[in-house]
Amino acid sequence: MIKTIRREICRFFYEAIAKHLPRTSCRIFGMPSCKWRDHLYRCITGSKAKKININRMCHFENDVIIGDRSGIGANSFLHGPTTIGKCVMIGSDCYIYTRNHEFDRTDIPMIDQGFKGKKEVIIEDDVWIGSRVTILPGVRIGKGSIIGAGAVVTKDVEPYSIVGGVPAKLIKKRK
Repeated sequence: MIKTIRREICRFFYEAIAKHLPRTSCRIFGMPSCKWRDHLYRCITGSKAKKININRMCHFENDVIIGDRSGIGANSFLHGPTTIGKCVMIGSDCYIYTRNHEFDRTDIPMIDQGFKGKKEVIIEDDVWIGSRVTILPGVRIGKGSIIGAGAVVTKDVEPYSIVGGVPAKLIKKRK
């Protein structure tokens, strides 16, 4: 009960104040802003991650796990459940979705069909995700991969792959 109340108070301060503070790269207020967002993230999720960087205007759900030394770019939106490994760089304006609308029936408007079940997104260690990338439900991005800016990732990405495009396709392997 007390844990839930504390989590909700931290969520309030994050949404009302911390996410609006200056970017991490701001010379004067950047580091205090980053540390404040980092502290509130850990309070909200119970994470023990070290040296994370959540930039301004990011939204994340309570079941988003961010690994040590990983960063989320400005204006990104992360649905949960999502697991982000260590040393992951996520650019600005990225979206990670873990559920989708139902649309199978044609006799009922899609807006009235509800949602499909959530499918976890997993981003393994040492991944670089460019700006404005969209990752769809159930995707696993393998270790050491690079996702090109603007890509829409609809299926799993093998380790050490470079992918890009809409939908994202293999460009080349890193090793």
